[in-house]
Amino acid sequence: MIDIAVNLTSSQFRDDLELVLTRAREAGVDTLIGLASDLEEAQQLQPLAEQYPGIFITAGIHPHYASHFDAASIEHIEDLCRHPKVVAVGECGLDFNRDFSPRPDQRRAFEAQLKLACDLGKPALMHCRDAGAEFTAMVSDVRGDLSGGVLHCFTGSEQELQQALELDLYIGITGWVCDERRGAELARLVPQIPDDRLLLETDAPYLLPRDIRPKPKTRRNEPRWLPHIANKVAELRNQSVDALSHHCLQNAKRLFQV
Repeated sequence: MIDIAVNLTSSQFRDDLELVLTRAREAGVDTLIGLASDLEEAQQLQPLAEQYPGIFITAGIHPHYASHFDAASIEHIEDLCRHPKVVAVGECGLDFNRDFSPRPDQRRAFEAQLKLACDLGKPALMHCRDAGAEFTAMVSDVRGDLSGGVLHCFTGSEQELQQALELDLYIGITGWVCDERRGAELARLVPQIPDDRLLLETDAPYLLPRDIRPKPKTRRNEPRWLPHIANKVAELRNQSVDALSHHCLQNAKRLFQV
């Protein structure tokens, strides 16, 4: 299995990353895509990708940090993308829920990174929260030149899902779907995602599935829980886990060329 979104540079993995990777492999998750949320993380990921054959990475600036985006940023991201294990530009996008960066800065950073992804022929790994209309409009403007894209950690509305599918984007589903309180709407929408548009991710160390039993001793999520998410998604879609996992594996390989 391929976990398409892991925050490998998180301080929560600092002391036992080797053990986390071993547990993932033992669970059948042999390939991880490490997410960069800013330039520093993108740089930190590259030695990890060189050390571990099963780790691929991204390079980009998350909307939370878009206020730090300047004229030199896009050149720096482009240089980072020359690394052979960088498989996507991102995590980039819009977040109008928290507004940690001013919205004009978010738009500017997202637009520049979408253009870079088009120029480099790489997919975009994208974030959207409470910004569906603007996100759709901005991606629509470049979709004809974009090799592909995934709406990572999708928790949006049915309308946002249909708009993303109309843009021929992949949809990343996390353990949010395992939360009987917050994830009920996502659980309802998951069956609407076509087999060839679905991707699975943990977004570890965040979003530990709430329904794991016995309950883990800590709230830290790990890639080893990806099969648990797959089981839940397969149940919701009335599919076998094997069929679902096969579709998701092929989709990830197709999008990221890994």
